[in-house]
Amino acid sequence: MTPGTAEKRWIVGVDLGGTNIVVGLIPIEGGEVMGLRTHPTDATRGAKFVVDRMVAMVEEAIESVTSGHGTTRDAVAGVGIGSPGPLDRKTGTVINTPNLGWRNFPLRDLMANALHLPCTLDNDANCATYGEWWTGAGRGTQTLVGLTLGTGIGGGIVLNGEIYHGCSDVAGEIGHMTIDSNGRRCKCGNYGCLEQYASGPAIATRAIEGLEAGAPSLLVDMVDGRLDDITAATVYEAVVEGDPYANEVMKDTAKFLGAGIASIINILNPEMVVIAGGVTRAGEHLFEPLRAEVRRRAFRSAQECCRIVSGQLPGTAGVVGAAAVFKKENYGHV
Repeated sequence: MTPGTAEKRWIVGVDLGGTNIVVGLIPIEGGEVMGLRTHPTDATRGAKFVVDRMVAMVEEAIESVTSGHGTTRDAVAGVGIGSPGPLDRKTGTVINTPNLGWRNFPLRDLMANALHLPCTLDNDANCATYGEWWTGAGRGTQTLVGLTLGTGIGGGIVLNGEIYHGCSDVAGEIGHMTIDSNGRRCKCGNYGCLEQYASGPAIATRAIEGLEAGAPSLLVDMVDGRLDDITAATVYEAVVEGDPYANEVMKDTAKFLGAGIASIINILNPEMVVIAGGVTRAGEHLFEPLRAEVRRRAFRSAQECCRIVSGQLPGTAGVVGAAAVFKKENYGHV
């Protein structure tokens, strides 16, 4: 390092999911994710295994980045962790997360003690939304709502540049908005949640139901008649191939999402809604009918000032956002 120059500082971001763990380092002022690591979570091997894996990934990422920049571990300010919830942010505890099988698990302090670095903990969907707000599609906005569409539907709300958590850290559970009071049973115990209609598995389920009822489609040949092998990705592929039935399934998905997003727009009047996750690979096959449904349902003045866009940080939004949460909590700004 040249004498008289300030040492570059880094924050580690950890995105813990039910399927994968993603880790990377972000310059404290924001920028490109460095030292990116991705490994399966393997939650069935127990909580200790998962935590040990996260610690090892963080150490590997720190070593690769700091050695490459001619600096030391002291250049790392700390670690932001995004985890499925619900959480208690004050105590750093994962209260309950079915995908991992954890209850009242002190994740933040276990990581901090193992790494000898300060850590923060927030909901993974909040982190993904905050990442898009900090360096992704939402740069420059003050009010933003994020949806993460994957195995489930997560959500996050940014108001005046800060994550809105609610009085018990549960704000942003957009996937559990009721869109049909007599609808499908959800894993949360409710009926008619948006997640049961527009998440990846829900798209596949609705497609299979139609095929079993006799709808003609390329989908059958694409999986050699094994309907249980159909996934949301299979549906996207069929849409691209011009399959009318798959396109109908996608349009229905857009209508369900549009109904939920219109309600959000009417309630919060945000500048932007950012949608991220595998479902967005359908591109305008999803976004065009979705925006049309929002125009049909939301107040005109609210929807005209709100942009509905795809996320710009595929695969890293959670890492970036977890680092942003750490910066916000420790430095007072992002």
